[in-house]
Amino acid sequence: MSNDEALLARAALSRLFEPSDAVGLALVAAAGPVHALQIATGAVDPPPDLAAETARLLSPGGSQGSALAEGLQRWAPRVADLAPDRDLGAIRRMGGELLVPEDPRWPESLRHLQMEMPLCLWVRGDLGRGLPELDRTVALVGSRDATGYGLSIAGDISAGLANRGYTVVSGGAYGIDAQAHRAALASAAAGTTATIAVMACGADRFYPAGNEDLLRTVAERGLVVSEVPPGSAPTRWRFLQRNRIIAALSAVTVVVEARWRSGALNTAHHAAGLGREVGAVPGSVYSANSAGCHRLLRDGSAVCVTDAQEVVELAGPLRAVLPGEPNDIGGRAGDSPAGDRRADHDGLSVEDLLLLDALPVRSGSTIEKLASVAGLSLQGVRAGLARLELEGLAVRTEPDQWRRGRH
Repeated sequence: MSNDEALLARAALSRLFEPSDAVGLALVAAAGPVHALQIATGAVDPPPDLAAETARLLSPGGSQGSALAEGLQRWAPRVADLAPDRDLGAIRRMGGELLVPEDPRWPESLRHLQMEMPLCLWVRGDLGRGLPELDRTVALVGSRDATGYGLSIAGDISAGLANRGYTVVSGGAYGIDAQAHRAALASAAAGTTATIAVMACGADRFYPAGNEDLLRTVAERGLVVSEVPPGSAPTRWRFLQRNRIIAALSAVTVVVEARWRSGALNTAHHAAGLGREVGAVPGSVYSANSAGCHRLLRDGSAVCVTDAQEVVELAGPLRAVLPGEPNDIGGRAGDSPAGDRRADHDGLSVEDLLLLDALPVRSGSTIEKLASVAGLSLQGVRAGLARLELEGLAVRTEPDQWRRGRH
């Protein structure tokens, strides 16, 4: 298998599979990207022993023997949309490229994700400097609706890290993320990778739109990366999954401000599972924006940090924690304090969450279109719509049309 073949195959697979599609990633691990693409698209039949090997990778107990067959049904609606040459052309026209695990520049830190390692990274920016070493990279994450206090401390820590030669990783969102990127850009030395923005949409889209100028500067002086191909829209599932990449790229993840149910806690969860250090900035006990940080500190899941030097002290030798070790950080149902409103997606399976993301808010969509957008089989969409309808999350507008419900 040549690198060009692997590049083309992984480009196609990144459009065919949703991020962290366990069956798809197991298929690639068992068959290699080129053969996996042929099987996933129905170009060739899977060898007799491949389903068993895929099931073994998914579950050592071998309880998922039908997983590959179910995956083939789920991927079928997207096969017609595959155009890897088009996607590669799009990223190259923007001055970017596709980085794959077969490339020597692939960050070894992502291999720590094991079976959750992304298929590839669509990168916008100059990879000539290379990705920074793990021990010189820190993630700063937090609330989108940050307070003045949160923005101030995020800016101070990010600037201090950039002045010390660290690269700051964040998610490109409003609030703490944007402040972390801005301060790193303002303080980093010329010619260094000042900051990395990990996106939940294609690297061609500067999302949210209000951060377009900022993200354009990040692409010029740092890197904008995504595991989904150009043109991909941001969804709740993709936001959650990009957090594992932020955590894996960073020696330390610092939560600056976070509500009790903040997505920043999900990033901290991934970091702890990888054996990375987690820091949390304390705030006022009266501030809802600091409730998540205080939760991390109270549970012993994070170390209290107040400035850049304290973060640097955490970026030393990594703790000897096995990847995937259980921990108690972030987002469990029933953990919220009294009065915290239940979110629509609480308790949903992965398939139902993908389907909920795919449902339009106003106009209806057909089952066939939903299957393509969500990456599910037609049978899976029908079953999922029935479950979501019972929860009031999906509404039939016409005999063959569905939209999101008003929960």
